[in-house]
Amino acid sequence: MTDTLRVLTPGLLTTLQDLGRYGYAHLGVSASGPADSLSARICNRLVGNDDSASVLEMTLVGAHFEFGCDALIALAGADFAATLDGTPVPMYEPVRARAGAILRCGSAPTGARSYVAIAGGFAITPVLGSTSTHVMSGIGGLAGRALKRGDMLPLKPAGAAAQPRKLDRSFVQQLRPRTSLRVTPGPQHHVFGEDGIKKLCSQAYLVSEDSNRVGLRLQGRAIEAIRERRMSTEGAALGAIQVPPGGQPIILFVEHQTTGGYPKIANVISADLPSVGQLRPREEVKFELVTMQQAIELLNEQEQILKEAIPPT
Repeated sequence: MTDTLRVLTPGLLTTLQDLGRYGYAHLGVSASGPADSLSARICNRLVGNDDSASVLEMTLVGAHFEFGCDALIALAGADFAATLDGTPVPMYEPVRARAGAILRCGSAPTGARSYVAIAGGFAITPVLGSTSTHVMSGIGGLAGRALKRGDMLPLKPAGAAAQPRKLDRSFVQQLRPRTSLRVTPGPQHHVFGEDGIKKLCSQAYLVSEDSNRVGLRLQGRAIEAIRERRMSTEGAALGAIQVPPGGQPIILFVEHQTTGGYPKIANVISADLPSVGQLRPREEVKFELVTMQQAIELLNEQEQILKEAIPPT
């Protein structure tokens, strides 16, 4: 056996992700990274890794893996009913896997993504400073693509020497994903009139099946512009809610285009971006308007809860 993780079945979309690559938006490359960064950070901390270590991100349907060495692992995010050699793997707890063990991850009735961290992390060469897979650009991860059957992922040495850590479960409920996303006004909110954002926040939307890591397309009552929509192409931010001519909002996500010409009515606050990563197709989502000051306070509060639940290494 060698220090590798072999992919037996890849699941629907399984990729390697770290906390993302920043500073390349001017080249058209968005940060990528985990769709649910909170869950990725938690499972890394459980196995003693730095927050920025690479993890496996599985979407809707999980993968099956075979360990080529002893390893310490942890799962976080949506519960994909994982088993290790047939024994259920608890979420948010470090578990030791022996060489030759088989980890099988299924699917979840709620949530969209599950994460697997392995003590020591993956021995993957960074691209533009990150190992995150940016599927749209074909860079990072393993050959810039989702994993496939037979892939061998090299692991950094850690194994049995790694020390497991505990998560204070009294904080887990406070870190659960939200289906009411807090937003701040976008740079073109005035295009939709004084009550444009109120209209956005007054109804529920369904997440379209035509959604991915680039953006989540929403279906609901159209948001109509009352002013001329024409605008110059400008930079687009993670979490921006843009409204194309049809009036159906789109939440720009971790592999979003870095520029765009559609007006942006609002922006999902940083504290709620992990919740966007757990939205499933046909799931209902609502919006709630907050101030920029409240957005900052909510992010600081979330970071404090995470620190108390499981301090960084």
